[in-house]
Amino acid sequence: MDKTMMSFAETSSFSQLIQEFNNCIQLQYNGELKIKNVNGKVYTFYYRLGRIVWATGGEHPFRRWHRQMEQYCPQIDIAQMRSQFMDLSIDYWEYYILETLYSQQKINRETVNSVTENTINELLFDLIQEAKYGEIHYERQQQIILDSPMSFTNVQMALQEMQQLWQAWSAAGLAKFSPNLAPVVCQPEELQQQVNPQIYQMFTSVMTGKDTLRDLAIKLKQNVLPVTRSLLPFILKGVIELIEVPDLPMLQLVHSKNNSSSAPKSPLVACIDDSPQVCQMLEQILVKNGFRCLIIQDSIQALPNLIQNKPEIIFLDLMMPVINGYEMCTQIRRISAFTNTPIIILTSHDGLLDRIRTRVIGATEFMSKPITVDKIMAVIRKYVHSATQ
Repeated sequence: MDKTMMSFAETSSFSQLIQEFNNCIQLQYNGELKIKNVNGKVYTFYYRLGRIVWATGGEHPFRRWHRQMEQYCPQIDIAQMRSQFMDLSIDYWEYYILETLYSQQKINRETVNSVTENTINELLFDLIQEAKYGEIHYERQQQIILDSPMSFTNVQMALQEMQQLWQAWSAAGLAKFSPNLAPVVCQPEELQQQVNPQIYQMFTSVMTGKDTLRDLAIKLKQNVLPVTRSLLPFILKGVIELIEVPDLPMLQLVHSKNNSSSAPKSPLVACIDDSPQVCQMLEQILVKNGFRCLIIQDSIQALPNLIQNKPEIIFLDLMMPVINGYEMCTQIRRISAFTNTPIIILTSHDGLLDRIRTRVIGATEFMSKPITVDKIMAVIRKYVHSATQ
């Protein structure tokens, strides 16, 4: 069955969700179990003989993968991974990376098991929280996808552990707070009066709204429950706020260590687009052709990021929330450093008036979606003099 045509089954309550997992165990199921919430977020569990061998999707897949690598594979230099090593066109790209690292003897079976178990546990916990507060839908697609699984998870044990963690999370007064939210100090003066100087310095340095509660727990080498529980009094008083943050773009992970390199830097290309799919596609094209890429999905953060990184060319989506492409292009052109920087408008609206308007606000060119390798590379070679021919 074509995945684009698959429809999700009837709404499932929490108890029905647990029953669905149990049914897969009893049936010794082989294939995918896809679970979807009302907002379209999809969790995918891969089964062999009734046991989960991998899971993906949900909230922040790149952040989650980065946490696993940081915690269980600190010896792996993410910056050294080649672009072909990360095939984002497959849903289970994280599993493919693990499989490759294992085949190259860079990690052992114990590491694979730890990453797999932790990944599945995070997704199960998030799914339990989804089921408690909203409708979810599920469906199965029976086909063997991961034919030689590296790890098998005891589903009943994993479910039991995550339900116990959920009960502890709820008992601590955290039921409505997702561990995927990021803490930020919003009343520093009030915080300074409530804690000693050492704690105040630590709070203000790590709680900047960039790291989620799970990210923060890894950095502090603690479990997420006690970390979040310790912040609850400050959250309830409004001193600390939990905010939603976007996922990390893949290239930011790959190139995060390159800034310290003494080697000549390849041209930097910026992409401002709220669509993760467009960002990932452009990222793949650029990396495979030897370029660095600055991905910006939040339009509010676009100008500070551009000023800090000074890209040589900017791809800008026309239709974005909060600040659209017209307004963003106008703001960019007001900055003297970007007076002559090529700005390429990306849009699915290819009308004459749109083209005229983009020229008036200072855009260099207009590119219709969907983007392709040929389109992207042609415009880069046209405007970036150091581009490879």
